[in-house]
Amino acid sequence: MTKTLQASSIESVQHSIHNIMNVVKGLSEKEIRWQPSTEEWSIMQIITHVAEAIPYWVREIQQIKEHPDQTWGRGLTDETRLKTVSEENVTSLQIADVLDQLASIPAEVEKTLQALSSEDLEIIAPSRNPRFDGKPVEFIVNHLIVEHVEKHYHQIQRNLSKYNQE
Repeated sequence: MTKTLQASSIESVQHSIHNIMNVVKGLSEKEIRWQPSTEEWSIMQIITHVAEAIPYWVREIQQIKEHPDQTWGRGLTDETRLKTVSEENVTSLQIADVLDQLASIPAEVEKTLQALSSEDLEIIAPSRNPRFDGKPVEFIVNHLIVEHVEKHYHQIQRNLSKYNQE
């Protein structure tokens, strides 16, 4: 990953987090906590997930860099991931607190990505998730951080579209 690509990844995360925060700040608590269906997350669940997941993947990158022989990652059934978006957890959280957590993500991502060399991005460590086994650190940056935040921003947009059709 060239410096330009690192800068692009950092900028993308900053942009997506900024967009998420701007949208959420303009919504009512009812809109934020509304769940489109039992299979879909509320906006509150989405932002709570992003606030937990992106720092998780940043820490995983740091761990891989320090210990490339150790297993990294998690699956969709990871206990921490599921607890984070659980109704019990989400209802106990204040929106402002989650927005504060989101606000700290761009700097955390920037610090970690700027510290990566092109060699670091090529490190392939064993993954707990068979779908990700054999993937380099660059995959984590592109898919589990940059695209992850973008996808959840679009998910928020879909929720709002559905809410407005109610």
